[in-house]
Amino acid sequence: MYNKEYDRWLNCELEDKDLKPELVSVQGDEEAVRDRFAVSLKFGTAGLRGVIGAGTNRMNIYVVRQATQGLANWVKTQGGTQTVAISYDSRIKSDVFAKAAAEVLAANGVHVRIYDQLMPVPALSFATRYYKCNAGIMITASHNPAKYNGYKAYGSDGCQMTDEAADVVYAEIQKTDVLTGAKVVPFEQGIADGLIQYVGKDCCEALYQAIESRSVRPNLCKTAGLKLVYSPLNGSGLVPVTRVLADIGVTDIEIVPEQKEPDGNFPTCPYPNPEIYEALHLGLELAKKNGADLMLATDPDADRVGIAVRCKDGSYELLSGNEVGVLLLDYICTARIENGTMPANPVCAKSIVSTPLADVVAKKYGVECRNVLTGFKWIGDQIAKLEVAGEVERFIFGFEESYGYLAGSYVRDKDAVVASMLICEMAAYYRSKGSSIKEELERIYAEYGRYLNKVDSYEFPGLSGMDKMNSIMDSLRKQPPLEFAGHKVVTVADYKAQTIANVQTGETIGTGLPTANVLIYSLENGSSVVVRPSGTEPKIKTYFTTKGKDLQEAEKQKELLANALKPLLA
Repeated sequence: MYNKEYDRWLNCELEDKDLKPELVSVQGDEEAVRDRFAVSLKFGTAGLRGVIGAGTNRMNIYVVRQATQGLANWVKTQGGTQTVAISYDSRIKSDVFAKAAAEVLAANGVHVRIYDQLMPVPALSFATRYYKCNAGIMITASHNPAKYNGYKAYGSDGCQMTDEAADVVYAEIQKTDVLTGAKVVPFEQGIADGLIQYVGKDCCEALYQAIESRSVRPNLCKTAGLKLVYSPLNGSGLVPVTRVLADIGVTDIEIVPEQKEPDGNFPTCPYPNPEIYEALHLGLELAKKNGADLMLATDPDADRVGIAVRCKDGSYELLSGNEVGVLLLDYICTARIENGTMPANPVCAKSIVSTPLADVVAKKYGVECRNVLTGFKWIGDQIAKLEVAGEVERFIFGFEESYGYLAGSYVRDKDAVVASMLICEMAAYYRSKGSSIKEELERIYAEYGRYLNKVDSYEFPGLSGMDKMNSIMDSLRKQPPLEFAGHKVVTVADYKAQTIANVQTGETIGTGLPTANVLIYSLENGSSVVVRPSGTEPKIKTYFTTKGKDLQEAEKQKELLANALKPLLA
């Protein structure tokens, strides 16, 4: 069957001239043809993501058109403005795919608001809300390697698309022939007909104002003398991050030159992920050379930010997403209480795999900490619920351990721009009082205990990878482990079954959350082990939370737990 589809593509007059040579090059290579055509990229709540290239299992203009036709069919049933916002980052063909999507929407009579330059995820979420769109499209593969691109779909609230809507869109996609099924008009015709319009300056300025309004100590940075090194990792963060930082008074900024300009090949960081050292090493070298107080790096679609802070001895330490999340929560709470701007009954939100230290810090400040499923849309969902109740001002902060943060309700996805602003403001504040981010983190650990949160990943590539991952998760459910490294399991939370079971008593209660393929084992010593397949990559992620009298003790506990879990994932 897939050979027949391959032949159809091979013998078709393809508009994208990069595709035919690729198809010719794999002729007679059964495995290569199978990899490209045996399956299609599946559209879900995270949209599409795949390697750029020829075939139904690749990202190309035909797969983008097919997905957008499905989205257009859904939009036409929704009433409202019949408008879709589009943004794109620096990845290879991102601008091409963005225009391809606009051409399909216009051909279907759906209005388009598209940015005239690459802009990040928060800008897409904001435009979707600003223009009261039915949906939004962000062309990006986030922090994947350069050979990937993707298509994130958003609902009218600026949050990633719900399961229900994604299912409808996917059903429409399946009815659409990938090569011939989408309606298309030339981009220029869509502009001339008034169906495609660029996002206006008013929208961009409103976004910057919304971000800057989340400052909790306004004007502090103008006199603090903060010295910063910043890297957009060749992505979309350069313009919005530097604009906002300049507005709040952070002007001593040196951009990592090799990573300044947009470049989808990511020549200095093959894996442009601010979680990993390799992506940040050039920024760290520049920070050491210049004696910067702080180093920041945003990922290509600028929804996540990683940081390195200067220590007393002049060295630099990379902080985890959990550590930055707790630091920002602590900073926002203390500042808003001090300034009298803390709302009544404040709320923060975090994912179930993020550090429980945040729950403890929130409790100290009288903040309700809501734990939600992994995926920032669930934090957006909490904001939406507060908004419906007329209490949206109660939301002060949300974060995920994977370096995603949000303060405020102006967008419904993680925002590295507002996070960069608040991190710089926090660093400037601590600097002004003779302290530092590193010292304040140690203060938090001294007060609450030395929490350690670590993530390990196990990759399962190829067409059989998903089957292997499903088999492992099934096995863990059928034969649940009773202990890890000699520590008994007290409770097992199965978010797929939506149950939390007490191993000793057999008592079971509900999770109170929607279904998700996640298992959490709480141990008798207070540690926890989490196992979940990634929603965007062929890997199983394992999360370990340990607590010790010091870092060495916490790390030793983590290694023992990881070694105990590893055979179960083979």
